[in-house]
Amino acid sequence: MRRLGVLAVAVLLLLPLAGVAAADGPVVRLSAAQAGTGGSVTVHGTGWRPRTLLMLLVCGRATPSRGVIGGTNSCANADGRAVTTDARGAFAKKLPVTEPPVPCPCVVHVATVTGTPAQADAVLDVAGHPVAPLPAEPSGGRLSVLSDTRLTGSGSLLTWFGAPPSRTLVFTAGNLGTTPVKDPVFQVGTAHGVFAPQWDDRQWHGTLAPGGKAQIELPVELSAGAHGDYSVSLKYGGKLLAEQPWGVGRPWGVTLFWILLCLVVPAALFRAGMAVVDRVRPRHPTAPRSFRFRLTRPTPRARTRPSKSPPPDSPAAALPWFAPGEAPGGPRSAPHDDSPTSRTTPTRKGPT
Repeated sequence: MRRLGVLAVAVLLLLPLAGVAAADGPVVRLSAAQAGTGGSVTVHGTGWRPRTLLMLLVCGRATPSRGVIGGTNSCANADGRAVTTDARGAFAKKLPVTEPPVPCPCVVHVATVTGTPAQADAVLDVAGHPVAPLPAEPSGGRLSVLSDTRLTGSGSLLTWFGAPPSRTLVFTAGNLGTTPVKDPVFQVGTAHGVFAPQWDDRQWHGTLAPGGKAQIELPVELSAGAHGDYSVSLKYGGKLLAEQPWGVGRPWGVTLFWILLCLVVPAALFRAGMAVVDRVRPRHPTAPRSFRFRLTRPTPRARTRPSKSPPPDSPAAALPWFAPGEAPGGPRSAPHDDSPTSRTTPTRKGPT
C-alpha cells in the first residue's frame, strides 16, 4: 500500500509536466466546432512567439495531420484576419466563417506572416458546405528541409533603375521516404507584406536517394520596380517547407530620373517657346536682329596742346579760317561805312 501511495503521488506530480510538454509549440482552439456561413467563431491561440503577426484563414481540403492541401489557394483569403500575439504568445480573435473555394474537410489555419515559420490548424465544420474525400497521400519519397534557407545574390545597377530584383534560394533537402525522388518540382512563392504568395514551379534536376540529402538552389525573381518587405516561401507536395524574409530596397534611380525629367522638360519647353516668340514678333526694318550690350568705362579726354601757328610765309598762313572781326571769342569791331563787306545796321533810338 505504501508503494502504491508513493506511485500515485509521483503520477500526480508528473501530470502538470506532461501537460506542459504536450502544450509545447503553437496550439489553436475554437469557441465552436461547427458554424454556418455568415456566422463567426472565436479563435484562441497559445504557445506562439511573443509579439508575432499571425494570419487566420478558413481553409478546405485540409486536416491537422496533413495540413492544407493546395496551400492558401484552398482558403477564403478575402475574409481572413490578422492578429498579433501578446507578451506571453497568446491571442484571441473573432473570425467570420466563409465557405472556402474547395470542399471540406475544413480547418481554421493559423500561420506566422514573417520570421520563423510556424502554423497550427483546428478542425471546423462549415455547415452547408460540400464535403469531398482528400486525395490519396503519395507514397514513396518524402522531402524535407534539413537546414535553414537563405537568399544569396545582390542587386545591380539595373536594379537601382527598376529592373526586376532576383536572388537564389539555397537550402539542404533530405529524402525521408523509402524510394528515390528524381527531378523534384518545388513551388516557390513570393508575397508582399500580408498578401498571399504567388507560386511558381521550379524544377531541380537530380535524384535524391532514400536517406540522402543535397544542396538545392532555386531562382527567385520579383516584378520590375518591386520594393519593400517580401517573403519567399517553399513548398513540395502541397506542404510548406520553409519561409524566408526578403527586404528589397527602393529603386532610387527611377526617382532621380523623374526629378531630372521634371526639371529638363520645362526648361526645354521654355527655350523652344522663346525661340518661337523671337521669330514671329515684328521688327523695325533698320533694327538689328540682335543686341549686345557692353559696359564701357568713359575714358578721359586727352589734353591737347595748342598747336604752334605756322610761319607767315607758309601756304597754311595765307588761308584765313575766319573773316576779319569774326574770330570766335574775340571783340567784334564796329562796322565802317567805307567797308564793302560791312552791313548797315539801324541804330536804336535811345531814351530822350
